[in-house]
Order: sequence, then C-alpha cells, then structure tokens
Amino acid sequence: MEQWMKISLLLCLFGFLKEMRPSEPFYYEFLIGPTKDLTEDQILKEAYPLGTYSNLVCLVILFLITDICRYKPLIILLGLSGIVLWSLLVWTHDFAGLMILETIYGLFRASEVAYYSYIYAKVDKEHYQKVTSHTRGAILAGRSMSGVVGQVVISTNVLDYEQLNYISLASVSAATIWAFFLPPVSQSLYFHSDDSKKQPLSKKTKSAFKLMRTHFINAFTNMNVLKWSVWWALSTCGYVQVEAYLQPLYETIQADDSNIYNGAVEAIITLLGFLAALLAGYLKFDWEIKGELTLGIFSLIQGALVVVVSQTEYLFLCYGFYIVFGILYHFMITIASAEIAKRIDEDSYGLIFGINMFVSLVFNSILTEVVATEGIGFALEPRGQYVVYGGYHLAISLVFMAMGIRTCVVGRKTKAVASGDGEKRKSILPS
Repeated sequence: MEQWMKISLLLCLFGFLKEMRPSEPFYYEFLIGPTKDLTEDQILKEAYPLGTYSNLVCLVILFLITDICRYKPLIILLGLSGIVLWSLLVWTHDFAGLMILETIYGLFRASEVAYYSYIYAKVDKEHYQKVTSHTRGAILAGRSMSGVVGQVVISTNVLDYEQLNYISLASVSAATIWAFFLPPVSQSLYFHSDDSKKQPLSKKTKSAFKLMRTHFINAFTNMNVLKWSVWWALSTCGYVQVEAYLQPLYETIQADDSNIYNGAVEAIITLLGFLAALLAGYLKFDWEIKGELTLGIFSLIQGALVVVVSQTEYLFLCYGFYIVFGILYHFMITIASAEIAKRIDEDSYGLIFGINMFVSLVFNSILTEVVATEGIGFALEPRGQYVVYGGYHLAISLVFMAMGIRTCVVGRKTKAVASGDGEKRKSILPS
C-alpha cells in the first residue's frame, strides 16, 4: 500500500471515531434534565455563548501555532480535549462545571484545524483531492452513524441521555489513542519547510510570515476568491448559529414528552448533504457569471425556511425544513469551496480556509452577543433568535442577488460586444 493511502486510512479512522458522538443530537435535552442542576437561561444565555467565544479565541491561538507544532501534537490535543469535555459532561452537574465544559468545547472545535491542515503537510499535492474526499466521507459516515445509534437507543429505551455520553466518551478516547499512530510531520508549509531548515529562528519566522502574506495577497486580491470567501464565511456563520440553537427550538415547539427524532434528523441531513455535495462536484454550470445570483437565491430560500421554522407549531415541519436548509448549505458550500480552491495556490489551502473560518467565527460571536446574551444583547428566546437568523440569510441573499444581477447584465453586454466585434471582423475580410 502506498504511503499516502496509509495516511488517508489513519486519518479516516480518526475522523470517524472523532465524529461518533451519539449524545450530541440530545445535548440540550440532557442539560435540562433531572441529572443537572441548571436553568434554561443559564444554558442558553451564558453557557452557549461562552462556547462560541472560546472557539474564536482558541482558533486564533491554534491557527498560529499549528504549523509551528507540525500538526500531530494538536491532533492529539483535539482528542484529549474531547476526553476532558465528555468526562465533565458525565461527572459534573452544576453551572460552574458547565462553564468549564463550554470553554473546553471551544478548544475541541478549534483544534480541528490541525486535523484538516495535516493533510496538506503530509500528503503530496497530487493526492490532495483524493485524501480530502476520503476524510470528508469518513467524517460524514461518523456523524451519520452517530445519529442512527443515538436515535435507535433512545427510541427503544435501551439507553437514556446520560448513558449516551459514555459512548461519546469511549469514541473520542479511542480516537485519541489512534492519533498517536499518525506519522509525525517532519516539515510544514511555513515554519519547517525545506528552505528554512538551516535558517536561524528569526530568519525562519520572517520567511514564514512573508510567505503567508504572499499567499494572503495572492488569494484575496482575486475578486472571485474574495466574493466566494465572503459568502463561505457568512453562510457558514448562519448555518452554525441555526444548528447550535436548534435543540432549544425543538424543545419550545414540542408540547409534550412524546418521542423526539433529533438523531434521525442529523443522520438524514448528513447523508443527503453528502449526496448533495457529490452532485455539486459533477454539476456543469457557469459559476463565473451566474454564481453570485445562485448564491443569492439559495440564501433567500434558506432565510425563508428559517423564518417559517421560527413560527411553526409542528415539530416534524421544523425537522423537514431544517433538513432542506442543511442540504442547500452542503450543496453550495461544496461549490464555494471548489471555486475558491481552484483559484488559489495549493500550498495556501489551509491558510485561506482557516482565515475564512476565523471570519465566520467573528460573525458568530457578534450574532451571539447581539441575539443570545443578556446585557449588551437582546437575550431573545429561541423563536425570536430564529427570526433574526432568517433575516440574516435574507440580508445575505439581497447583497448577492444584487451583485449577481449586475454581473449577469455586464456579462451579457460583454458577450454582445465581443459578438459584434467578431461579426465586424468577418465583414471586412475579403470574400
């Protein structure tokens, strides 16, 4: 077996185990249950926002040191933070424990940057696409299996919400052990490249930041990269907000203690999102001219879906609309990622998408502060939050539809002028 395939398999198994967390679709139900001494306001208006802020701060730090540490140590940190996270979830019951837990959750999420960056440091460029596809498939498989397992054991009363956390803890523990078997990275893209190995630390650091600056400027001075990146960051922010506060909305809509199907919904959205992403890879379309308008239309539909979800009294309608919302996101984020990737240097993938994720988290933090927290924010209840999230997507749609209409009009005029010039040249040629 070739080396790149071995690395791909190791990464896939780690990714599958990392995502095998069947307790997550029922996280909120567990927190408000009888085993925890917590109020809804403590969870939604203090603990949840802390997780968002922690993610942002940790991402800034880890993004800067991932390359310096050469990835593997931070992948192990990812696993260790998961172990601490689910241990706290199982064995702490008060508000102080929840706040520590949410802080660790931010570290857990931010550490994923090392996992995704490892690919580009350890695998040759010719295998980037295959390994990326393999690892994405493994992650989606883990999420889907997680949803199925969680739903089955809850619906059949085999386990309760608390016991599900033991499966999650076992899975992230296995992922951590597996991380130790990942091959170490001898060189990285910026601080440990072949050219900088014999350089003194000061010169090495200067060269690394110079290369980062070059990659940054080359990418974001390209207007196509800039516009797709803006939509990528804004849309990801919206998706994360909708996903993060969905379980409290379910709880608001659900009038009784009948069965809930959060796990099944997550499994369905993962599978259909994966199929949508595959379809996006084969679709032939003029994204250069019609891309902005398409982004605007998709955001418009997403905004309308979220607004309807915010007002419905029917849980299954909420489930269905969330699934459609997620499919649209997975389809277009795949297109956006591909459009960005084909216009930037292969060595800068980790940097550019890391910056996009940072921008997304900045908007997440702003939205969270305004919508969910007390004091500066409005501390809205779940339905009110989703009205804002729907309006947020509608605002994105207006901006990109306006840009798209302009691009289509300019494109047609350019095409018409080019066609007219061609006909003129033909007419002056001797017969």
